Amino acid sequence: MSATLSRGSLQPGQQKLAEKFTILNDRGIGMLTRVYNIKKACGDPKAKPSYLIDKNLESAVKFIVRKFPAVETRNNNVSLSIVLYCEMYTNTLLFLCFQDHVCELLNTIDACQVFFDITVNFDLTKNYLDLVVTYTNLMMLLSRIEERKAIIGLYNYAHEMTHGSSDREYPRLGQMIVDYENPLKKMMEEFVPHGKVNNALLSLQMVYPRRNLSADQWRNAQLLSLISAPSTMLNPAQSDTMPCEYLSLDAMEKWIVFGFILCHGVLNSDQAALSLWKLALQSSTCLCLFRDEVFHIHKAAEDLFINIRGYNKRVNDIKECKEQALSHAGLMHRERRKFLRSALKELATVLSDQPGLLGPKALFVFMALSFARDEIIWLLRHADNIQKKSTDDFIDKHIAELIFYMEELRAHVRKYGPVMQRYYVQYLSGFDAVVLNELVQNLSVCPEDESIIMSSFVNTMTSLGVKQGIQPNTAYTSVSKASLGIADHRELGKMMNTIIFHTKMVDSLVEMLVETSDLSIFCFYSRAFEKMFQQCLELPSQSRHSISFPLLCTHFMSCTHELCPEERHHIGDRSLSLCNMFLDEMAKQARNLITDICTEQCTLSDQLLPKHCAKTISQAVNKKSKKQTGKKGEPEREKPGVESMRKNRLLVTNLDKLHTALSELCFSINYVPNMVIWEHTFTPREYLTSHLEIRFTKSIVGMTMYNQATQEIAKPSELLTSVRAYMTVLQSIENYVQIDITRVFNNVLLQQTQHLDSHGEPTITSLYTNWYLETLLRQVSNGHIAYFPAMKAFVNLPTENELTFNAEEYSDISEMRSLSELLGPYGMKFLSESLMWHISSQVAELKVRGHGGQGLQVAAQSVLKRMTIIGVILSFRSLAQEALRDVLSCHIPFLVSSVEDFKDHIPRETDMKVAMNVYELSSAAGLPCEIDPALVVALSSQNPEEEYKIACLLMVFVAVSMPTLASNVMSQYSPAIEGHCNNIHCLAKAINQIAAALFTIHKGSIEDRLKEFLALASSSLLKIGQETDKTTTRNRESVYLLLDMIVQESPFLTMDLLESCFPYVLLRNAYHAVYKQSSLPSERKRFCLEP
Repeated sequence: MSATLSRGSLQPGQQKLAEKFTILNDRGIGMLTRVYNIKKACGDPKAKPSYLIDKNLESAVKFIVRKFPAVETRNNNVSLSIVLYCEMYTNTLLFLCFQDHVCELLNTIDACQVFFDITVNFDLTKNYLDLVVTYTNLMMLLSRIEERKAIIGLYNYAHEMTHGSSDREYPRLGQMIVDYENPLKKMMEEFVPHGKVNNALLSLQMVYPRRNLSADQWRNAQLLSLISAPSTMLNPAQSDTMPCEYLSLDAMEKWIVFGFILCHGVLNSDQAALSLWKLALQSSTCLCLFRDEVFHIHKAAEDLFINIRGYNKRVNDIKECKEQALSHAGLMHRERRKFLRSALKELATVLSDQPGLLGPKALFVFMALSFARDEIIWLLRHADNIQKKSTDDFIDKHIAELIFYMEELRAHVRKYGPVMQRYYVQYLSGFDAVVLNELVQNLSVCPEDESIIMSSFVNTMTSLGVKQGIQPNTAYTSVSKASLGIADHRELGKMMNTIIFHTKMVDSLVEMLVETSDLSIFCFYSRAFEKMFQQCLELPSQSRHSISFPLLCTHFMSCTHELCPEERHHIGDRSLSLCNMFLDEMAKQARNLITDICTEQCTLSDQLLPKHCAKTISQAVNKKSKKQTGKKGEPEREKPGVESMRKNRLLVTNLDKLHTALSELCFSINYVPNMVIWEHTFTPREYLTSHLEIRFTKSIVGMTMYNQATQEIAKPSELLTSVRAYMTVLQSIENYVQIDITRVFNNVLLQQTQHLDSHGEPTITSLYTNWYLETLLRQVSNGHIAYFPAMKAFVNLPTENELTFNAEEYSDISEMRSLSELLGPYGMKFLSESLMWHISSQVAELKVRGHGGQGLQVAAQSVLKRMTIIGVILSFRSLAQEALRDVLSCHIPFLVSSVEDFKDHIPRETDMKVAMNVYELSSAAGLPCEIDPALVVALSSQNPEEEYKIACLLMVFVAVSMPTLASNVMSQYSPAIEGHCNNIHCLAKAINQIAAALFTIHKGSIEDRLKEFLALASSSLLKIGQETDKTTTRNRESVYLLLDMIVQESPFLTMDLLESCFPYVLLRNAYHAVYKQSSLPSERKRFCLEP
């Protein structure tokens, strides 16, 4: 197709102008995308082509650029691999093709004398002006690629060396690069004959000033308000220029500025054109060429016009407009944004309550979206290109609110799209078709072809369905020689514009949303985007709108183009990373607020602990006895609950502020269940859940306050109080966000029942297990702590070196129950297994001692000491198991009772493997068993061939060693504690459970072996009575009582059996003696029963 057409050969009706405009505009955007990516690649050292930074080619590149576009192959040191880098060269060839088609179309339009009026044939005029601006932007962007000469020249150089001649398109391409060094100056000459641009621009004189009003004028006109006139709320929004109402202000300003620069002659001859021009210059200091590439209007226009004779006035106008823009434009746009925030909020609120209004008031929705989008883009562009010292007008901390209401309106349109479609299908068939038919009937002249077309429109609209759509084309009637000229029938043109808008409401809602509210430009202003997000989070009143930033990431893929598919991955990855970062920051902020609230609540809960009431009780007692304590003027301690007493509603505590900030942020996190970006689904609530799990885990471990150096740790009851306070706060989060907080509890608390959590970090189970084993029980072995059966607790003994902790505060029944609550059955099982491991090591040592060659007295003491340690560990485990049973009986009473019933009714003849399975189940529920399954498992690993004999000999050794206990001063029995200070009363539990476990492993008779043990022990103890040495027999009565304890503890021995071995009268006399001796003051003080 030739670049020009003779007028005589033109057939206006067959030029397909609308189709050409659509194709070329789309192709122009694609070309802009490619040029933009080339420019960015050349400007990025990491993405720059290697041949442009190759030191070996540096001299050749400089030579080619200096001689460009001339070709001179003075040497052949240029690598032929440059031929491979032909993509950029190919792109520039596409520019020539695009330029040819644009010039041809512009010439065709001039030849056909096409009529342009934005208010009459909207689509044709818009496409025409868009094409002019796109073409201009493309040539300007191309001129900004600094390496364009090097790229084209190098390729042609390599081509000539390879093929022996230059590329055939190179002369034209090189000349174009040279001609468009100053693209605007060249295009001003090029557009001299294209006078239709002025006609199209002048049709904006009624549209652009009406759109470019101040916020006060919008406010006085109650723009976008649905409730300003309640009586007309259901009336459809009507206008003679429907598409112009939501036409982008930014687009119009680009049309006006670039249009009148290219066709500047009209500025000196037409006052209306000059007014439009000056108004546009006063509104902005820079315009968008493409994405983040901007064009500084005033400087460029001044540089162009200053060299044109007779344009001094225009240059002065430009300077005045620049001053006006710098001083007033920022304030004007700031006030507009302020108005739009309230207007869009009102509109979104009304439509969320009455979505049916989206039908008649659809125009208001798209106007609101377009207005807001223009203001946001203006701010983004100018904030990145500030030309004045004061930046206040370019910093908007409330921009998130405006974006949020835009997203809310977009969501309404997407959600209630079927409502709008049904409304406009009925509107097209019931109203538009009738009005169009009347207009056609009233035409004075209507040729046959046009009559057929119009009748087809009417018939199609009358029978329209939701799945159908029509797009009338007014291009055919816009040419000067058309039989039915649209210029002579303006009402028909305006009606067709209205019909086109209504058909878009039926079948192009998504496209309309992109056209009026696409904010994908944020993808190219990442730094400003992130800064706005941070400002939003820092301002509590705006944090509820922070979700708008991740939602904006869903726009990014709409800026891609099929002519540049390689950037899809880059933009897609950027949208994913930004969305992930925003959601992660929101979740972190919410997590930090929740943590602060939990800290406050834990502090309040700590005030209610029993330990804090001692001072209050002391004060009350002293007050009753009229004793004066403390210093005068000492402030009275505030009682818990004082913080809830308010004298004034205006008083706001820190906790109030935290709750307010949390509710605002949680509203944002809960706003959408999920969002899809580039085929990836993001769920904001899951980010919060994940962060809460991590923080809850760290907080629980942190609240133990475990200090490895000093071996200090929080009491289980205090930790449980803090954890419950923490969980109460977390449960309240469900009031703000629809998350399953129970899942968080399950994930975190179940991990805390294991030795390590999912990240390999220690848990409270491992911390408390280590502390009880390495600190408390070790001090028991060292003789600093004793187990008091009467108190069911371990108690500190008076020693020279006082312990840093009170054992009773960590081992009484309330603390053990708290420990069971925290660790749960799994954690308590781990504790039991750790205890059993220590017992197994002691048993192994016992067997070694039994084989050793040391003296009998030393061996006996060693064996009894280790058996006592085993008894202490088993006593501690008994406390833990009892606490676990109490806790489970409260939580799952029916299940525990079923397990207990199952255990109690095992037939004696049951196979031992089956019985052990039942015992294991019972032990997991905290129930005592005749044979401890955990101990059996721990000891079963030690299994030499003669293990059974060794077990029997061990029991014999213990039995015959018991008389040696009588000589120990600390073996005195105390009725008050129901035990001995050296913990030998724990031997009863050790002997019974060790014997049961060992003889279960070796399949011996537990009952027979224990009878033998009882007989040997009784015989050995009876021999003490024959001793005359008082030192050896000083605590004979106290040791006698061990036999009674062993029988009482054992499920296999009876008192009758003891009576047959050891006279009961000796036991009775022994009890009488120890009770009599314990009543002495010296003994009471010795056992810490008196101060």
